[in-house]
Amino acid sequence: MPANLPPQYFETEKKLKTAKTPQEKITILEELLAIVPKHKGTEKLQALLKSKIAKLKSQAQKKPVVAKRGPIFMVEKAGAGQVVLVGGPNVGKSSLLAALTNARPEVADYPFTTRVPQPGMMPYQNIQIQLVDIPPITEEFFEFWQAELIKNADGVLLLLDPTSPDPVGDYLIILAKLEERKIELVGEEAEIPPEKFLFQKKTLVAINKMDLVTKEDNISSLQEALIPTFEPLILSVAKGEGLEKLKERIFSFLKILRVYSKIPGKKPDFEEPFIFRQGSTVMDMARAIHKDFAQRLRYARLWKRDDLHLQGVRVNREYILQDEDIIELHM
Repeated sequence: MPANLPPQYFETEKKLKTAKTPQEKITILEELLAIVPKHKGTEKLQALLKSKIAKLKSQAQKKPVVAKRGPIFMVEKAGAGQVVLVGGPNVGKSSLLAALTNARPEVADYPFTTRVPQPGMMPYQNIQIQLVDIPPITEEFFEFWQAELIKNADGVLLLLDPTSPDPVGDYLIILAKLEERKIELVGEEAEIPPEKFLFQKKTLVAINKMDLVTKEDNISSLQEALIPTFEPLILSVAKGEGLEKLKERIFSFLKILRVYSKIPGKKPDFEEPFIFRQGSTVMDMARAIHKDFAQRLRYARLWKRDDLHLQGVRVNREYILQDEDIIELHM
């Protein structure tokens, strides 16, 4: 049965292109839902509008807010993934957070500038990834709540300073303090079994302050200590060198999939992708959109942005999603 949408629907839909805040988008989507005629031909459209409203409301509630309860700090996850910044004193974590996100942490050349967790949202293409800076880890200082934040995160960004008197020693101290809390840093491509999710953390290592390096031996010895477990990224936060590559590596090691929904006969929505992890299926997408889709889903059609040969190909419910797939669900 055709949808037969009234002209008012398309006029209201145009407002979405200029809406800037989640609340504005929610208001417009609710107007559209009220306009849509209620019959069998519009069931899919109604369900999609409801899922978009639910997703926006969920995002609005997931602001990167730090909650303190006594000596315990927790940061609620937001965006497509959460990465905790780990390192010793004065390695440049606060400067990196300020360079990559909307956060404005205190930045100074003395140790322990960061005293509580500092979250910020890093834009990457059409998504945002949450970065959380925590106080430096030293032989004398590593709080219980810091370990719990790391365990709960989707990944770790370990920042090292080659200008330190003993950069390898600093690195080994961090590993030892994490080991005391049963936390093991593993490489970006490591396969983590479900039972180890809290204790093994995929880690990207970055060596900062390359603009200040005067001892080449420090770099060589640090790289030897890291390889082959890690492939360190060389950067200078102060000069902005290596930051774009760092964003790409963060996106890559989180194993994020961006999947776009499509209504039959309409263009896909590229602005607000659904976020999944690698290995997710069409059925996982159906569950994320609406329980009715999961219960009544028969098949899906697949489009590829970069492959003209795969346009509207029929796939089953167990199809494994790929980054930037365009999916049209059919009940």
